[in-house]
Amino acid sequence: MSERKPNIAILGATGVVGREITQIVDELHIKFNTIKFLSSAKSAGSELEFQGKKYIVEEAVPDSFNNVDIVLASAGGSTSQKFAPEIVKRGGVIVDNSSAFRMDKDVPLVIAGVNDDDLRNHKGIVANPNCSTSQLMLVLKPLHDKFGIKKLIVSTYQSVSGAGLAAINELTDDTKANLNGEKFENKCFKKPISFNIIPQIDVFCENGYTKEEMKVVNETKKILHLPENLPISCTAARVPVYRGHSEAVDIEFEKEVSPEEVREILSNSFGIKVIDNPENYEYPTTRDAAFVDPVFVGRIRKNLAFNNGISLWCVADNLRIGAALNTVRICKSLIEMDLY
Repeated sequence: MSERKPNIAILGATGVVGREITQIVDELHIKFNTIKFLSSAKSAGSELEFQGKKYIVEEAVPDSFNNVDIVLASAGGSTSQKFAPEIVKRGGVIVDNSSAFRMDKDVPLVIAGVNDDDLRNHKGIVANPNCSTSQLMLVLKPLHDKFGIKKLIVSTYQSVSGAGLAAINELTDDTKANLNGEKFENKCFKKPISFNIIPQIDVFCENGYTKEEMKVVNETKKILHLPENLPISCTAARVPVYRGHSEAVDIEFEKEVSPEEVREILSNSFGIKVIDNPENYEYPTTRDAAFVDPVFVGRIRKNLAFNNGISLWCVADNLRIGAALNTVRICKSLIEMDLY
């Protein structure tokens, strides 16, 4: 355990995830020497209170990262690509929330509590996975360790907060307009989001899958160190929910497995809470997961289409486990493992 305390910067401090990161740095009692808050020129100059002190949000420029050890970044891919080399050049480590570096072979893609050892290979950049991948990994890792994943099918039902503040507002405004019988022009989504489900998140790729769906496929293989040819398929849909992503997961394992074993393993696994008593209508919903840390798992049952198959439902707060919480947990691991 290191006695050193890092100088920390939060990049994108005024955004939805940046604010969440700031809150979780406090909640997890991250010990730091100094902390600063950085944003675009547009948000710079605003005041922010943290741990009883007032801070002025500064505009991020290359020299902002002088003497900074760890940068927690959630400011979008182009901003990360612009500043990551500057951070590394100055001897800092960036924990990046964007998709900019996730599939770079020299960049560890890490879920704290799943593959922390990959942090030892970092060259100044650590990537935080996509929100829908993040919650899934905490569920799959202990099961893969015991039974070995052979095939995986995932369907995601993702809340609007995954698309940022404008998307949250669009759901509110579109719903109000719909209820009042008024016309509404959607800007964030390709279709109206109120009272609707949109089977598209991000742009379509040549294979007919969306970029979001391929993130789940590719990131799962990278984090769990699965063979490149292991079959994984994903369908991602946007649902009119403010906060919390849900996933229906179908897994075929190499070894024989029972729902009882899965329940027991997951009940004793890091970051997971099992709610699984359908007779009493006990199963997780997005409301259960909002503003709390666990990934909730329920509806654990034998899959009728696969040999050695299990189907389950998992729900998590996408802004926490899917973004901010894992970023800060990675920061904590970097400090504890003395890797900055």
